[in-house]
Amino acid sequence: MFFLGELTAAHAHLEQVTALLAPWQDRFPTFRSGESTLAYTAWTLWMLGYPDQALTRSHEMLTYARESLHAFNLARALHSVAVLHRLRREGAATQEWAEASLALVTEQGFGHQVGFTTFERGQALAAQGQGEAGIAQMHQGLAAIRAMGLTHALSVWSAPLAEAYGRIGQAEEGLRLLPEALAHMDHTGVRVYEAEVYRLKGELLLEQSSSNQTEVETCFHQAMTIAQKQSAKSWELRTATSLARLWQQQGKRQEAHDLLAPVYEWFTEGFDTADLKDAKALLDELAT
Repeated sequence: MFFLGELTAAHAHLEQVTALLAPWQDRFPTFRSGESTLAYTAWTLWMLGYPDQALTRSHEMLTYARESLHAFNLARALHSVAVLHRLRREGAATQEWAEASLALVTEQGFGHQVGFTTFERGQALAAQGQGEAGIAQMHQGLAAIRAMGLTHALSVWSAPLAEAYGRIGQAEEGLRLLPEALAHMDHTGVRVYEAEVYRLKGELLLEQSSSNQTEVETCFHQAMTIAQKQSAKSWELRTATSLARLWQQQGKRQEAHDLLAPVYEWFTEGFDTADLKDAKALLDELAT
């Protein structure tokens, strides 16, 4: 359900699993499902619009993993924390946790985990201004993931890579990645990143040429519709900010404010995260 984008149902089931696993964790401390369940719970909570609760679950996951005294549990947990910080757009934290995971999987010989952690570290570098080095590592990690045949979530990796290309002014390279990601969604049904893929397509088209504004707006509207259908409030906020900024540039300040304000006002936590800060800053500009 998580990968299908059925986030509300996914969260309900994950919470049930957590409750059912609680007594087993004490009896079997190396049992890995507690760590894995909390990882997905954290990611789901972020997408549903609860970034602080997501961080709390992530910390619980680390506690489970450390108490298990099981290196593989801990390596996966460290990687999962890195993913959450990527979603929260916290590049330095993403890099810190990814490097901790990478060091452990290298030390322990968990070769099949190297691709995931290398990709996250590359994304973190790209997000912090080391675009070319970061992209090279993202490709390295993705190649390792593909070599293992783990392509079920291709769009989850294609979107950050496309975004990284956009950051270094290579919108065309980023746009080349997205049709494959969209086709993969249609083939597999894995749609948890669908809204973000359409938003990034719009952003990259706008970067490519200001004459693409009609197509850009269509992409943003598609992303909004998908995010609302999935109850993915964090994707919706990010997209509403992108569309409101476009409308601001077009002189449609009131329409931009009326679009973004109710999405921002829905949130009750996470006001120190980058997405909510960006939305608030734009709303302040639109109000003047």
